[in-house]
Amino acid sequence: MAGSLSGENPTPATAGFANPVRCGSGLYPVRSVDHQQGVLGAAVTITSRLKDAAATAFGRQNHKKKLGSFIGVFTPSILTILGVIMYLRTGWMVGSVGLLPALGIVFIANMVTLISALSVSAVVTNMRVGKGGAYYIISRSLGIEVGAAVGIPLFLAMAFSVALYAFGLAESITIVWPEAPERLLAAVAVLLVGLLAARGAGVALRLQLPIMVGIFVSLVALAIGALGDAAIPVSLTEGVEGGGAEFWAVFAVFFPAVTGIMAGISLSGDLEKPDRSIPRGTLVAVLVGFFIYLLVPILLAVSATPEELVSNNLIWFEVAGPLSLLVFWGLWGGIFASAVGSALAAPRTLEAMIDDRIMPSVLNAQTRFIKGPGVPLLLTTALAMLAVALGDLDAIAPVLTMFFLTTYGTVNLVAGIEALGGDPSYRPTFKVPWWVSIIGAVACFYVMFLISAVALMIALVFELGLYVFMRRRAMSAPWGDLRRGALMSLVRSTVIQLSRLPSDPRNWRPNILLFAGDVDKRAGLVRYANWLVQDRGILTVAKLIEGDIGALAKTKDRVKAELVTELEQLGVVGFPEVDIVDDFVAGVVSVAQANGIAGIDSNMVMFGWSDKPDRQENVLRVIEKLALLGKSAVIGAVKQPRPNMERGTIHVWWGGLEQNGDLLVLLAHLLSQNPEWRGSEIVINSIATSEMVRERNTRLLSELTAGARIDATTNVIRRPDDVSVRDTIWENSRDADVVLLGLRGNEPGEEASYARRMEALMEGLPTVLFVRNAGAFRGQLLGDYAEDQAAP
Repeated sequence: MAGSLSGENPTPATAGFANPVRCGSGLYPVRSVDHQQGVLGAAVTITSRLKDAAATAFGRQNHKKKLGSFIGVFTPSILTILGVIMYLRTGWMVGSVGLLPALGIVFIANMVTLISALSVSAVVTNMRVGKGGAYYIISRSLGIEVGAAVGIPLFLAMAFSVALYAFGLAESITIVWPEAPERLLAAVAVLLVGLLAARGAGVALRLQLPIMVGIFVSLVALAIGALGDAAIPVSLTEGVEGGGAEFWAVFAVFFPAVTGIMAGISLSGDLEKPDRSIPRGTLVAVLVGFFIYLLVPILLAVSATPEELVSNNLIWFEVAGPLSLLVFWGLWGGIFASAVGSALAAPRTLEAMIDDRIMPSVLNAQTRFIKGPGVPLLLTTALAMLAVALGDLDAIAPVLTMFFLTTYGTVNLVAGIEALGGDPSYRPTFKVPWWVSIIGAVACFYVMFLISAVALMIALVFELGLYVFMRRRAMSAPWGDLRRGALMSLVRSTVIQLSRLPSDPRNWRPNILLFAGDVDKRAGLVRYANWLVQDRGILTVAKLIEGDIGALAKTKDRVKAELVTELEQLGVVGFPEVDIVDDFVAGVVSVAQANGIAGIDSNMVMFGWSDKPDRQENVLRVIEKLALLGKSAVIGAVKQPRPNMERGTIHVWWGGLEQNGDLLVLLAHLLSQNPEWRGSEIVINSIATSEMVRERNTRLLSELTAGARIDATTNVIRRPDDVSVRDTIWENSRDADVVLLGLRGNEPGEEASYARRMEALMEGLPTVLFVRNAGAFRGQLLGDYAEDQAAP
């Protein structure tokens, strides 16, 4: 067994050597020695080779003192699997439901465990595994927050499991010593387990080899006794007369027996080659345990009646007969070994979380009396002793099982998402189809529900609370994880499907490309852009650096980092972008054309109003070029932030000839839906030059707002001949919070004069948003309502 599981170097080849010396099953060659070396040199070589062979057999290399597959993974896993349930509950299971259903329970439970083992094997062969076992795998795959949410409960489960096994050992001792004080015996067992674990993983695990022998001997004793009682008729499909326990209730009792694989996986930091040892040791342990759990129910079924199996938890001793003393060796040894496995695994999980700064660094102190994690082992032992002092742990045992199963389910989920995501970095040497791992994850969570819905809810609430707490701590990890790859696959699939769907005005959303310049000085402009797209569209905040790429390339990353910080400080959710351009106008047009992907490119470009005439003219030139590309534009002259009031006013000035009205009204509606603007009044203003036009516009605007389902007030103003348009707008909107005005197209050379008109128009007004509608759905954004009002 050791040779096939060790995962160490094979027997050295004899090529190039003379006089190979046979030792056991291997050839250990010795180089030809001359008269100066003599026999002593050959003896030294043989001794060295024998030491290497012994180290390999015990699962470690001598120079590193690391563990291999057999001692480091297989031994703790199989001893945890073949524990108290095999000895004291397997007979009850057969008697309750019958032999065939019992074998069905064994099959289903072991399939869940086997799939989990396959998923673990796939993930560990794709990464350099450090200490922490399952916590390490999950945190490096799903992020440090998820790793903590699973790792902390896993540590607590393993620490309290030591107490559970200690109580089980104490209870079994009362078979031969009925007056024994169970709590005292459990405390002594915890202390002995802690002392043994303090000697180091290698020593503790090698001392478990006699226990493995004891389990094998107890199985032989059971088989011998069963063969002598094979005349008893077997109940294949029915349990005890009168009805035993329900199938899934029996399954819930049995399933924890096959969840011992984490004992070996958690020792990943003590393994010489975890990427080889974990798959080999874990899978062999699962398969050996599967075979034994198929054999034991058959042996018990042919040895006793269902009534005897249900009523007598010590049926093993009855079946073994004269050899019953040999069963004690396996029973007590198996329970003690399970406790040792948990005592070794728990502190190593805690140590890994301390290294990742999830837990306080003070817990990482070492002591010269303990090999391996010092304070973590002391804390594990103290928690186990506290649990013993509290007494009966039956109430929390189901919750601890939930923590274990959550870990298995999450590992399955990791393997499934990694394989399904298609990340190029995911290249495991042990390949498992994604659907196998996903089935394993679903099965784990379903089994949790079957065992105890209440315990499942308690465990999930606890773990969710840990996750939220870690998110609020805003912890960062210096490693990547699969979340980006999984989301990338999801995004890719989504945008491909999106690109194949036809565009329609009803699906229009504002995707704004904002050229804000200095974000600190234009915070109000950035907030308005964020209000327009919040929870609906996509905001990209672009910053242009004018100059030579060769001279400015090194500053781009620094400027982008500053932009990210500025957006975070404003609380704005947007994508930062920094581009180096030779010229502002050509640069904006190029960036606007390149922005976006698969039908979710920017459909609106936003600028801030500048006090510099040359920049005003350049922005107007850019808007004309963008209009040819089908992109709308907004120029924001933000003079004051949104006042802190319960009800504000948003004024829209409707023209008609430029077909800006539908976008103006829609932007006003989107603005009013934000928490800061909720409850604000939208007023749609229009100017009429005659009473007939006023009545017509009043009717059309009322029909439009009603048909578009926008809550707005209409105000059509009859402008006297001696009053200018500018004065009419100022008189009606000077007390509004924000005013939305339409922009018309300009011929080349008119930019300067038009900029002066805009400047005069906004004088005395609050924040003004100038809007130019040039999108593909121009005039259609509010439905089938024609914009045939006359322009002022």
